[in-house]
Amino acid sequence: MKKIGLLGGSFNPAHRGHRRISLAAMEALGLDEIWWLVSPGNPLKSAKGMAPYEARLESAREQAKGTRIKVSEFERQAGTRYTVDTLAAIKRRYPDHRFIWLMGADTVAQFHHWRSWRTLAAMVPIAVIHRPGYDGTARAAAAMGWLRWFVRPLNQAKQWTEWSAPAIIFLRLPPDPTSATRLRALNPNWHHRFTTKRPALSS
Repeated sequence: MKKIGLLGGSFNPAHRGHRRISLAAMEALGLDEIWWLVSPGNPLKSAKGMAPYEARLESAREQAKGTRIKVSEFERQAGTRYTVDTLAAIKRRYPDHRFIWLMGADTVAQFHHWRSWRTLAAMVPIAVIHRPGYDGTARAAAAMGWLRWFVRPLNQAKQWTEWSAPAIIFLRLPPDPTSATRLRALNPNWHHRFTTKRPALSS
């Protein structure tokens, strides 16, 4: 049995913050691996400003190098669009693994907009990753009106495989201010270096 953290996202682009929080969560939760599930298209995000999938995938692979972070194309291969369907498919494909869903504190505020979010929360435990300036918003989020009954203490973080979902824990990890939004603002064409085709070799 492998203990695996799942981090879904657009990774537009993947950056050092994704890497750092993933490695910190891996240590805090005693994980064997973390899988970055690169989304072909997030239903809650506008397609405007979204880099091509291949560029986002390659940026994730670059950031994951040399770690136990695995970059996954599972959603594209399985044809799933919503996280609840992705999780169901992953659990069917890997029945011997144990999974915990990772999400940033900034995402918790939108969680009640996710399709069948209560069903999702009942499928696997959830670990919330600290994001500077968002912890208060996360605790006051609409979904927490229900999830607050299932909050687990921080000192039980490495016992998460013993929990029955729903279960949610708020991790206290070293903050990282890196923002994909800010990176795109500084370099709107960041994806060009991943999508520019190399010239064909002459025969």
